[in-house]
Amino acid sequence: MGSSKLHQNDANCVWVDGPIIVGAGPSGLATSACLTQQGVPSLILEKSDCLASLWQLRTYDRLRLHLPKQFCELPLLGFPHNFPKYPNKHQFISYLESYAGHFSIQPRFNQAVQSADYDHILGFWRVKTQDSEYISRWLITATGENAEPVIPDIPGINKFNGSVVHTSSYKSGSEFKNQRVLVIGCGNSGMEVSLDLCQYNAIPHMVVRNTVHVLPREMFGFSTFGIAMALIKWFPLWLVDKFLLLVANFILGNTDQVGLRRPKTGPIELKNVTGKTPVLDVGALSQIKSGEIKVMEGVKEITGNGAKFMDGQEKEIDSIILATGYKSNVPTWLKGCDFFNKDGMPKTPFPNGWKAEKGLYTVGFTRRGLLGTASDAVKIARDIARQWRPNDSCSNSHVILLKET
Repeated sequence: MGSSKLHQNDANCVWVDGPIIVGAGPSGLATSACLTQQGVPSLILEKSDCLASLWQLRTYDRLRLHLPKQFCELPLLGFPHNFPKYPNKHQFISYLESYAGHFSIQPRFNQAVQSADYDHILGFWRVKTQDSEYISRWLITATGENAEPVIPDIPGINKFNGSVVHTSSYKSGSEFKNQRVLVIGCGNSGMEVSLDLCQYNAIPHMVVRNTVHVLPREMFGFSTFGIAMALIKWFPLWLVDKFLLLVANFILGNTDQVGLRRPKTGPIELKNVTGKTPVLDVGALSQIKSGEIKVMEGVKEITGNGAKFMDGQEKEIDSIILATGYKSNVPTWLKGCDFFNKDGMPKTPFPNGWKAEKGLYTVGFTRRGLLGTASDAVKIARDIARQWRPNDSCSNSHVILLKET
């Protein structure tokens, strides 16, 4: 694990020989595996009691990877050959568990990082959890873009008499049988939750406040994402976007006509600039066209038993599901660092956002999914391996200094 007690009398101070990695999701696991391959030990601190807690604890039952498995592999170990093209949630979790086993990765669970500070005098990172302080030359933030649910402030929501849940707590439409459900958000989660609700005879009303790109998950039998990645190597981005939209309109029809207005910026460019992912349709669009999923304009306010909308409509509603996404939580625990913006994302854009100063690294913040994570993890491991000197990590003088500060 690469850690040792700093001093016999100080059970709560732990020196870590290699880097400290915060987060045991795909980003933390990938980085730890790449470091192991380079001969560098590391220690992962994880606030929950399991690997990939977002996947294990906060995802709905019907979730599958939106991209084919070859775009979602972590470095050095691919998916089992017998996995389908789009692995489901449980298959992906089993892959992550076997990945951790393969590289002998053993995170320290139930270690919620409360603060991480750089000690300028000693040149070390001090990472405090509820019961220990961990000290290392390197700190890797691997908590990712999706650490905390985003709960929007909607007028009147506190007056609502029904249940209000974020998709992080939603498991299946079976809990909402025959209900009128307001789904706030029209990204991949909002679309899929609405589709799931239809299968349990619920009546989803999906709120679409902004423009959204909807693309077919596959074009001509090939992954849309795969086609885009192949074309982008040969053609300018604007041309690839134009092609994708042309084919999408041919396959799906004009989505504007069902209340899903497309942004003026193309889908790949929009993803690169803002991180907003296009929706890859897995069946929700046909339910919208048939009226099973009702598309609503923005919510003006929530009432005791329903909602008033911007276009003047009013509907009675039994439950509300917030498909409003997630955000980074880095600003809540990383102190004295201006590498991240107020939203907890690196200020330096991809592909150079993986390395900050003073031994600070970041993985899983590329807005490019698991492909971006894999790319970051490999770069970070190589960079730290170049600095790594086994056994020169913590001299006795450092121990004494740390004890006195």
